[in-house]
Amino acid sequence: MKPFQNLSKSIKANNPFSIFTKNLSGFPLDSRNITNDLISIFTKQPFSPNNPELESLAPLLNTKVVETVLNGLKNWKIALHFFTWASNQGPYKHNVYAYNAMASILSRARQKAPLRALSMDVVNSRCLMSPGALGFLIRCLGNAGLVVEANLLFDQVQKMGLCVPNSYSYTCLLEVLSKSSCIDLLEMRLKEMHDHGWGFDKYTLTPVLQVYCNMAEFDKALDVFNEIHDRGWVDEYVFSILVLAFSKWGKVDKACELIETMEEKNVRLNKKTFCSLIYGFVKESRVDKALHLFDKMKKSGFTPDISLYDVIIGGLCVNKDVKKALCLYSEMKGFKIKPDVKIVTKLVSSFSKEEELTCFFEEMQEDMDPKASTLLYNSVLNSLVDNGSVHKAYHLLQAITIGNCIGDGEIGKLFRGKEMVPPNSTTFSIVINGLIKTGDLDLAVSLFRDMARIGCKPDLLLYNNLIDGLCTSNRLQESCGLLQEMEESGIEPTSFTNNCIFGCLCRRHDISGALHLLKKMRIHGHVPWIKHSTSLVKELCKHGKEVEACKFLVDMAEEGFQPDIVAYSACLDGLIKIQEVDQALKLFQDICAQGYCPDVIAYNILIKGLCKTQRIAEAQNLLHEMEEKGLVPSAVTYNTLIDGLCKTDHLEEAMLFLSMMIEKEREPNVITYSTLINGLCNAGRPDDALLLWNEMGRKGCTPSSIAYMAFIHGLSNCGRPNEALVYLREMEEREMKPDTYVYVGLLSAFLVDSNQPLAFEILQEMVDEGKFPDLHDKNHISVRNAILKLSEDARTSLSIKNLLAKSSIPSASLSVTGIKDGVEPAI
Repeated sequence: MKPFQNLSKSIKANNPFSIFTKNLSGFPLDSRNITNDLISIFTKQPFSPNNPELESLAPLLNTKVVETVLNGLKNWKIALHFFTWASNQGPYKHNVYAYNAMASILSRARQKAPLRALSMDVVNSRCLMSPGALGFLIRCLGNAGLVVEANLLFDQVQKMGLCVPNSYSYTCLLEVLSKSSCIDLLEMRLKEMHDHGWGFDKYTLTPVLQVYCNMAEFDKALDVFNEIHDRGWVDEYVFSILVLAFSKWGKVDKACELIETMEEKNVRLNKKTFCSLIYGFVKESRVDKALHLFDKMKKSGFTPDISLYDVIIGGLCVNKDVKKALCLYSEMKGFKIKPDVKIVTKLVSSFSKEEELTCFFEEMQEDMDPKASTLLYNSVLNSLVDNGSVHKAYHLLQAITIGNCIGDGEIGKLFRGKEMVPPNSTTFSIVINGLIKTGDLDLAVSLFRDMARIGCKPDLLLYNNLIDGLCTSNRLQESCGLLQEMEESGIEPTSFTNNCIFGCLCRRHDISGALHLLKKMRIHGHVPWIKHSTSLVKELCKHGKEVEACKFLVDMAEEGFQPDIVAYSACLDGLIKIQEVDQALKLFQDICAQGYCPDVIAYNILIKGLCKTQRIAEAQNLLHEMEEKGLVPSAVTYNTLIDGLCKTDHLEEAMLFLSMMIEKEREPNVITYSTLINGLCNAGRPDDALLLWNEMGRKGCTPSSIAYMAFIHGLSNCGRPNEALVYLREMEEREMKPDTYVYVGLLSAFLVDSNQPLAFEILQEMVDEGKFPDLHDKNHISVRNAILKLSEDARTSLSIKNLLAKSSIPSASLSVTGIKDGVEPAI
């Protein structure tokens, strides 16, 4: 029951709007004729605004006629057309009841835009209205979801003196506001109503309760409910608002307490509320409460429908409460409600034992026709496959197919001595697809053959799934055989079918086979998937077959399939790696000539190749070309050029590129700074390198281990081992481990600086960290010579002997230095 239903009845006699909803009896004869003529003219197609009869009727318009015509028109567009026409026929002017008649039509049709315009027109025309008429118009706006417009209208008519709202007007507004989440606005209106001296009744407080419940403000909702209760206004609708809110927000126990309170007060739930609560309880995994409510619903005389059984049985199956689920299933049959496939599937999927499945099967078979039995079998098979029992499903299908039990399981016994229901294509597809997913392709193919032998025709989807599975497992010959069978049976292969085989050919690096299939695909209008051709090109380049990769792309283009830029970029990268830079440039030019617009990645590949071969000027030209084409160079682009410039002793130009990156808002990264710092150190400019390192920190760019190692090694090479050691310790504090060459550089630098104690400290640390170079390491000779120098120095010779005594230094170093167990080296 709607909250304002009783109120509407009580004021109906005094409602001014009720006069235009009465039948035309009692309507003056002349007015009835005018009304009928207008309805006829506006509904007749095509409508003519210049109709002479219409011109003669215009002077006869009055509000009664307009209201009656509007109520007689069935189409909102025609009604709006008439309403607009009437408003332009002076001296006639719409009154509020005409506006409300039009608003009611637009609200029912959910036409928000014209209804919004209508509400503005009411105000602009300075139309006077009664509090009841205002309430009606506000409810029309609210029913169409125009809450903001309703609230604005309420304020405007008061401000302009068009209406003095009463308690009914406020109640209508509160009802509209309750449909939104505007708690603050609703509370403000409630206070405003109280301040104007209007008392609250049941219909005032009900929308307040509704909005608090919608927003899960349960404390406030209970306060309002208690007030309604204390005044004796609680009815079924008020209870339902609160109990449904508790259910919606997961407060199941609170909802149950409220239901008990309702029963004590002899307030009954209606069927819709029962169903909503049961759905909510199951959703919250409170199936026990849902069952309890379900029993109450039946005792109240309501008959459950199949959807309600579906929800509860589904909840019981999730909880593995099979016994209760089966009881409900039997109850359904008692109510003559026929279970659908969804319910059967849920039940079957919940059985953990074959005995349960067998009992259910036998009960189902009693009153099932062959078609229904097949659906049942399919449901069982589907459940077994979904639960991971694919092989059980396979054996069951064999039992169904050949009529003989395989094995002594309960499911197998079920079919002994019983007439088999012939499986259909769906039956086979369920099991075959399950076998494909588990990789049991031999069984899948075998079952596919059985399917054909008993006259079941595979469909396109099954062919595609099996071909895809075989291609994924590199079983190309079988896939091609199935493709041929498919075509011979009259099933047209799809783009997916051919692309499965094309992908397999590409993975096998079978260029001729792939090109042959491309010709066939072109005839059928199938487009090869880019990922396969790109993968083939990458694999060919990876295995040193860059020339074959380029030729494949050319041949592919000749077949009418243009490779994408990703494939071409893979080919360019392959050519760069084998130092075929000129060939890569030619391919790049050919790509551009074909209308391609290479992306930033393609340009970066070429720039990298040119920089590696010290062709810096050409690389810079490519950068300019990129920018002219509207491409935005990435940090990788600039880093590559900076690296090339540093390695060719063009440090100033490299530093200019750093400034350019900042100007163009391409944030330099740790690679940018590391490259420049390394270049400055190599050029013997450690002070500049230190300045740049500090700038990197100020910019918030955290150094990586590679950056630290390059900087430490660079400072060591520049004869600044003490500063290098500071950054080594900083690196270690950040739990980064340096490589051997970093230790070796520091060791050598301290020896050059005649600081043998610190040199030994570095050697000791290198040994402790397991970074001592082996005989094949290029750093081994440097370390061996360092050990010899340290053994000759009085400050460190004893420490070296101790290291040797502990076998901390590999024995190969002993034979070279001539130091053995405390024996002085030969000098």
